[in-house]
Amino acid sequence: MTASPPPGSLQGQRLLLCVGGGIAAYKALELVRRLRDAGAVVQVAMTEGAQQFVTPLSFQALSGQPVRTSLWDSAAEAAMGHIELARWADRILVAPATADLLARLSHGFANDLVTTLCLATTAPITVAPAMNHRMWLHPATQANIATLRERGVQIIGPEDGPLAEGESGPGRLSEPEQIVAALGSAAAVPPTHAGELAGLKVVVSAGPTYEDLDPVRYLGNRSSGKMGFAVAASAARRGAEVVLVAGPVQLPTPSGVKRIDVRSAAQMREAVFGAFPADIYIGAAAVADYSPRVSVQNKIKKTGETLTLDLVRTPDILAEVAAQTQGLKLVVGFAAETENVAHYARGKLQAKRLDMIVANQVGIAGGGFESDQNAMTAYWNGGERDFSTAPKTQLADALMDLIVERMNA
Repeated sequence: MTASPPPGSLQGQRLLLCVGGGIAAYKALELVRRLRDAGAVVQVAMTEGAQQFVTPLSFQALSGQPVRTSLWDSAAEAAMGHIELARWADRILVAPATADLLARLSHGFANDLVTTLCLATTAPITVAPAMNHRMWLHPATQANIATLRERGVQIIGPEDGPLAEGESGPGRLSEPEQIVAALGSAAAVPPTHAGELAGLKVVVSAGPTYEDLDPVRYLGNRSSGKMGFAVAASAARRGAEVVLVAGPVQLPTPSGVKRIDVRSAAQMREAVFGAFPADIYIGAAAVADYSPRVSVQNKIKKTGETLTLDLVRTPDILAEVAAQTQGLKLVVGFAAETENVAHYARGKLQAKRLDMIVANQVGIAGGGFESDQNAMTAYWNGGERDFSTAPKTQLADALMDLIVERMNA
């Protein structure tokens, strides 16, 4: 048995944080602290608008570095300071990235310090959008995001939820811990791995399924989909064509991934098989084992002290995939257990005739469903590998390393 350390550290990375002019700029203060906790050396550049929300002094106190705010700083620019700063950065993070800032970056403007830095650098760029949901959904903004993605810019978020103006929708800046985890995940895929899945198609299933009892109630589980989404993102970064079949979760679609949303186990089965042929299938979804025999059209009324539900087995998607012969090179399953994890995982590996199964214990503090981190063990015929506790984004990259290794074994 071999142990794999969690990859994706930001230790020693020189990170330039460019802060845009939106109310979410206050979150960038916490972001600086978390980036430094992750080991990064952080310098901050601010747009004029950002300075209306947060002072440069606040960022200087948290980063321990002078803050740049203008192209016209005579002291800093005596030696072309903006070019030096653009060269200094190992990675540039724009957070929050407003609709205006995204538009200027997309069109290659260099009319302030931040856009000039982004145009002058050869370092990877990440943007974390934040704006009103109508601005985010506007075709112009979506076109700008598409252009940035095509240029290799990493997009983190935005999240769906309450906004500053009292409305709700997609447009919230991702939380600082999510941004740091996504940056670490991107750092975990070295250039030598970037194209290793090019030309291959990967289908990933993620999240729960909901089995409707009536128009009000359903049978479901606590799967957040975070692990499956992280796996899909990692496969896409390695050059694969990725189809993500997602149960009902509130997560942003990873960059470069085709997403198919489903609700029930039957819908998930149809979408998974509809995505074939493929080279790799990774079944990270927590698919319901049982579904109501009949979903009634009207709300079930409370009529007695007990209620008996008539349930029937749902299709075993993972076993069906493993049994089909459409050219799959590798079939990977997941097992969430509360006890005897290794015993049950190895049993599923054999019974379903999988190439690999990834098992973790749920119902414990700091891991499993709903958590941003986990620990797990991968099993295959003749071997196993432990993955110690780490953010799910980092575990996903470590798992993809193993999948590539086993596929080539």
